[in-house]
Amino acid sequence: MFKLTFLGTSSGVPTRYRNVTALAVQTALGRDWWMVDCGEATQHRLQRIALSVHDLAGICITHVHGDHSYGLPGLLASASMTGRKRPLTIIAPPAIRAWLDATLLHTELFLTYPLIHVDVNSAQVVHSEAGLTITRHPLSHRAASVGFRFALETHKSTLDKAALLAHGVPSGPVWGQLQAGHDVVLDDGRQLRSADFRLTKTNQAAIVVGGDNDTPGLLEQACQGAQLLVHEATYTEAMLIKAGPGPTHSSVQRVAQFAERCGMPNLILTHFSARYHHRDGMAELEAEARRHYAGSLYLANDFDSYALDAAGVLSQVDGRKPD
Repeated sequence: MFKLTFLGTSSGVPTRYRNVTALAVQTALGRDWWMVDCGEATQHRLQRIALSVHDLAGICITHVHGDHSYGLPGLLASASMTGRKRPLTIIAPPAIRAWLDATLLHTELFLTYPLIHVDVNSAQVVHSEAGLTITRHPLSHRAASVGFRFALETHKSTLDKAALLAHGVPSGPVWGQLQAGHDVVLDDGRQLRSADFRLTKTNQAAIVVGGDNDTPGLLEQACQGAQLLVHEATYTEAMLIKAGPGPTHSSVQRVAQFAERCGMPNLILTHFSARYHHRDGMAELEAEARRHYAGSLYLANDFDSYALDAAGVLSQVDGRKPD
């Protein structure tokens, strides 16, 4: 149903091991994919995974801070220089549009494709197409921030073999014609309508991707019926208390407690402070999370990919290009 690839998992600044925030979201609907946030050098990270910027349907920006947006001008320019023609949707705060307009003007960047700007504050539903709805949910951060909920619905049609056998139609070419959507007239004169012998299975899934946020509970409504929460976990609880109210980020403990309380079956933590970018630091974060959350838990690394299936089961998969 969904595949997520983390292009950056660091908070604030890049390090040797992690770039700043960006997330690629693929769906079962086809080749099109979405990006949530676009930190500096995101276009470099894209060169190491099997996704094309020409298939990028849109970019959702959670808030204006640079570690979530400074990669936009370079990515847009490279897409243009490699011949992109299709429009690109950017769902973001209005200040992002003003900044991009100024950047394009003053650097004489002329894109070969139109940008479709959507004000993230204009409505709760910020994108809707057949099978996919994206909604935004306000969060609490020192800059206005939102989370995004991706709700997916797919339909798969199969042949009702039992009904065909009950009508005395054995397996053969007729089945193939009906499966392809063609009505068939049998040798005995009976007419079989394809629609009468097709079964449709509907699958639904939803994921929630939070922006910077010091109050995970603000996502309670968004998480209802969702199978996966992706949320920042910048600090341990002890470090968050020591840092005080200024950073307005979440601790691992607070995110884990929220996910446990709302019954979220899968949780991926990201956006880690540089102080934890080593084995012992990440082990400390994981231990804190597991003390408060009993579900399926992952702490994302750059280039980690995860697949969420129709049954709501999350698993880690390979997302990199082969060398």
